[in-house]
Amino acid sequence: MEEELDSMSKNKVWTLVNSISTVKPIGCKWVYKTKRDAAGRIERYKARLVAKGFTQREGIDYNDTFSPVSSKDSMRIIMALTSHFDLELHQMDVKTAFLNGDLQEDIYMVQPPGFVERGKEHMVCKLNKSIYGLKQASRQWFLKFDQVVTAHGFVENKMDDCIYLKHKGSKFIFLVLYVDDILLASSDIQLLKETKAILSTNFEMKDLGEAHYVLGIEITRDRKRKLLGLSQKGYIERVLNRFNMAKCNKADVPVNKGDKFSKDQCPKNENEIELMKMKPYASLVGSIMYANICTRPDLAFIVGVLGRFQSNPGESHWVAAKKVLRYMQKTKAYQLVYGRDDNLELIGFTDSDLAGDVDERKSTGGYIFMLNGGAISWKSAKQTIVSTSTMEAEFVACFEGMKQAVWLRNFVAEMKIVDSVKRPLKMFCDNNAAVFFSKNNKRTSASRLMDVKFLKVREMVKKGEIEILHLSTEKMIADPLTKALPNNVFKAHVTRMGILEAFDKWE
Repeated sequence: MEEELDSMSKNKVWTLVNSISTVKPIGCKWVYKTKRDAAGRIERYKARLVAKGFTQREGIDYNDTFSPVSSKDSMRIIMALTSHFDLELHQMDVKTAFLNGDLQEDIYMVQPPGFVERGKEHMVCKLNKSIYGLKQASRQWFLKFDQVVTAHGFVENKMDDCIYLKHKGSKFIFLVLYVDDILLASSDIQLLKETKAILSTNFEMKDLGEAHYVLGIEITRDRKRKLLGLSQKGYIERVLNRFNMAKCNKADVPVNKGDKFSKDQCPKNENEIELMKMKPYASLVGSIMYANICTRPDLAFIVGVLGRFQSNPGESHWVAAKKVLRYMQKTKAYQLVYGRDDNLELIGFTDSDLAGDVDERKSTGGYIFMLNGGAISWKSAKQTIVSTSTMEAEFVACFEGMKQAVWLRNFVAEMKIVDSVKRPLKMFCDNNAAVFFSKNNKRTSASRLMDVKFLKVREMVKKGEIEILHLSTEKMIADPLTKALPNNVFKAHVTRMGILEAFDKWE
């Protein structure tokens, strides 16, 4: 706690002033946290002085609160480029980041519990800087950070406010900001050192050296072969322990072909509902979802299906969720690998089933985008409309993939180091009718009910932003995002996604 107060003193976070009768100061409290490493071992204990921001009043104590956060897609793209260009990858941590933000409002806070200054008990803290817990704290920190790095030559990526790039001749460096965690990927070690010096001059930093563990993701590299792997083994082991599945039997796939889930399997009486309330279904699905969001596209389909029953899960849904844990037990050491492709080209795959949802007869669509041999963006979701044909369902999937393709293409173009984005981004679909419809204005009986917004795909094809090509179902990497598959087919597609077991399995 003394260390926390020292940081606040250095940053001149507050000034003690006499209390004002017309102003009620907000409260504060101490919050304690244990920080762990990739293996789950305790690194250190932290104490945070946190303001009770829930008592703040909008328009008086704060106005804007939005603060951007870098997307996982952005981070994975940086990892793919780090592997391809063999960049130096380092990590830094901003100590007490939120204490750097400048406040625009007059905010008063009571003195910290246990550290009230003697003889000044009647005084309160007038905040000069933001503090943890304030509604605007995250925003003010980001604005301060952005002001500092842009003043030193970094340019913000227009598609992701938390990704920065700096060129110095032929040298370049990426900066990824995730609240108070910073990743630096540089083509030159000297430029990396200069950037670290800039950050350390303006903020109190902790240099963590080469990046090995960030946001619960383990980073492994084989620089001789230009390979980089992302794994969540430690996180998955903690999840297995939390749900008493650390010694469970292993499963080959997360969901078996033929398994169906519906609302008919939900509890139908009070006794069944009360029984299911004792099972942490939502927590389990959420834990699986985080693995899916970060490094495991192979879990996307089943996570989407199980998420449909969050409000009233049944025993069948609970058993299915535990089966996913058994699959994660078998594959916990698997890594999402980049560096297996010499051709640095961004390509996409889209797919859909037809009326796979038992309750609403809606289709499930999915897309996955690859760069440097590994997946960098993916999604599996139930479509918002009822499709009347396979062609319609597949074209709706192309529409969803197109939206992401445009974002990815613009994001990568901002980096100015991937020449292939100047060409139309290739998206593969395994339905000939959908591919034909994307390139022609001809109307068919299958397309007459299609909403006008989906025709945006044609416009983007015509403009040369994307190119939709046919690919056989056997090679359709997005297939596992839309349906349960036979074991051998599922494993083959997962391998093509870049999810591999170990270094010696990397090709």
